[in-house]
Amino acid sequence: MDRTQKAELVSDLRGVFEGTSMVVVTHYSGMTVGQMGDLRGRMREAGASFKVTKNRLTRLALDGTKFTGLSDMFTGPTAIAYSDDPVAAAKVAVGYAKENDKLVILGGGLAEEVLDADGVRALATLPSLDELRAKIVGMIATPATRMAQVLQAPAGQVARVIGAYAEQGEAA
Repeated sequence: MDRTQKAELVSDLRGVFEGTSMVVVTHYSGMTVGQMGDLRGRMREAGASFKVTKNRLTRLALDGTKFTGLSDMFTGPTAIAYSDDPVAAAKVAVGYAKENDKLVILGGGLAEEVLDADGVRALATLPSLDELRAKIVGMIATPATRMAQVLQAPAGQVARVIGAYAEQGEAA
């Protein structure tokens, strides 16, 4: 890799760090190409990305970004998972690490906050943005349906009373 390629890689990584809200740092030693492909596919489905990085170049890219505190984690065979959703990358990485012990969560960063491995695992238990949006829509829609049911109930009762009087009149 020549100097211009390295500069381009640092620039691309800096763009990733500046444009994302969550980064998970992992070790992937011993994972096969198939396992890496599977993990990347799961990340893609969740709206996240997974990238193997060069430690020295990643430390250069981290310098001056909100994730500067993560630079100590970049030793050995490292890869990063990142996403705009603060929970998506953590959920997929932690879930995959439970299935495959060759993926080790080292820590991560959420905005300017540096998280250890336990912090990333705790973050993975939270609902994603899409799940939260669905809950909010459900909470907003529920009162509207209840209000419609309440408004329809008196009209239905009046109709039943009139029907009962009509049946009495026919019987007489």
